[in-house]
Amino acid sequence: MSELWKLSATEIAAKIRAKEVSAVEVAQAHLDRIDAVNPALNAVVQHMPDEALAAAAAVDADIAAGRDVGPMAGVPVTIKVNVDQKGFATTNGLKMLENLIAEHDSPVVSNMRKAGAVIVGRTNTPAFSLRWFTKNDLHGQTLNPHGANITPGGSSGGAGSSVASGMAAVGHGTDIGGSIRYPAYACGIHGLRPTLGRLPAYNPSGADRHIGGQLMAVGGPLARSMDDIDLSLRAMAVEDLRDPWWVPAPIDQGAFPRRAALCVHPDGMEVAPEIEIALRAAADTLAAAGWEVEEVDTPPLQPSADINAQLWLAEMRQGVDKLVAQEAEPDSQHVFAVMQSLSAPVDAGGLLNALRDRVTHLREWQLFLAQYSVLICPISGMLPFDQQADVQSEDGFKAIMRAQLTQLGLPALGLPGLAVATGSASGKPMGVQLIARRYREDILIAAGRDIEAAQPAILPVNPQ
Repeated sequence: MSELWKLSATEIAAKIRAKEVSAVEVAQAHLDRIDAVNPALNAVVQHMPDEALAAAAAVDADIAAGRDVGPMAGVPVTIKVNVDQKGFATTNGLKMLENLIAEHDSPVVSNMRKAGAVIVGRTNTPAFSLRWFTKNDLHGQTLNPHGANITPGGSSGGAGSSVASGMAAVGHGTDIGGSIRYPAYACGIHGLRPTLGRLPAYNPSGADRHIGGQLMAVGGPLARSMDDIDLSLRAMAVEDLRDPWWVPAPIDQGAFPRRAALCVHPDGMEVAPEIEIALRAAADTLAAAGWEVEEVDTPPLQPSADINAQLWLAEMRQGVDKLVAQEAEPDSQHVFAVMQSLSAPVDAGGLLNALRDRVTHLREWQLFLAQYSVLICPISGMLPFDQQADVQSEDGFKAIMRAQLTQLGLPALGLPGLAVATGSASGKPMGVQLIARRYREDILIAAGRDIEAAQPAILPVNPQ
């Protein structure tokens, strides 16, 4: 079997453009890899080999004719099943949506096609994309290639598992409470949550979201190298007028002070010793690369996490709660019930106050990030969770929520965050999170490259 599936997206695009390999060969190698490892992982839950090979053949034909094939020429990618892709069900992990066949592509799918990417499959998500674990009654449970006992993360757990195991070079994910950054962390790869408005988003098959989803949910890439994060971000971020939130901000915004802040315990959150070691090592790496690094306290994150819960649950209480009962999937019912117990319903005044307070906290963070170009902080306070740890007990779920403070606080602020893989610790993947001011993903990627340079290259892993 060809081992082209081991290559990065950047390497694949360059080789295809140079006619060293064909897009069809690359697509077939990744489809073969899916056949080889997906039965053990269940990351790809909607398969499309014929469509993938046809798209790859079109890339080869364009190259042969001298036509532009886009920056991701022939790169195999996966798309999460909670966004529309024409001809496939936008299930969001739900039995009730098993037959919701999209008639049009969402902007991210359209942009990936325009960039020359080849979609090789669609990846799993928990029911309602609600958890940091990936399991549902329609598609089943996704496993982590680093170990069946470790969550692959969620809600983009299928994306993380597919990229970490070499089924695709880039995975598309979405993040409203850590759903890109956490799967990247759990699967030992990189994951970028862009700024609100950076990537256009829209699902023609469904109704527009309420204000919480509009302000906090974004799409973004998961990949095994920073070059691939950069490449795929540029492809995904192209304008689509169907999303009124899209902002025409350039990705390259010029020089910035190489000044970083380190915060090991944001808002006093508890952090495992292995995570503190990784954070301090990343800070030392940046310092060795010429950054000025200062250990400081950040502005509060807990109030933003509370706003996240208020806005998210206010949206779910507008009818999604009835769908949770109708779907009758035990895990999402448990998680939704505990989440409701932790955040009381808000009336119209409470919602207005939350939106007002969001601006107050974002102002504090903007001023902080004007002093420091990048913040180094935990992705989570715990090592990647054991499978299904959130549904074992109510106290266990509450402990997980406390550990995910940085996952929850960032979306309410609309700031970009990057999960950077830094190896492993205690038999589990390890990583750190970088945060920058709005629309400065270029700073995150630059800092991420400096940290990445001190680590061994991330290669696809075989299921353990």
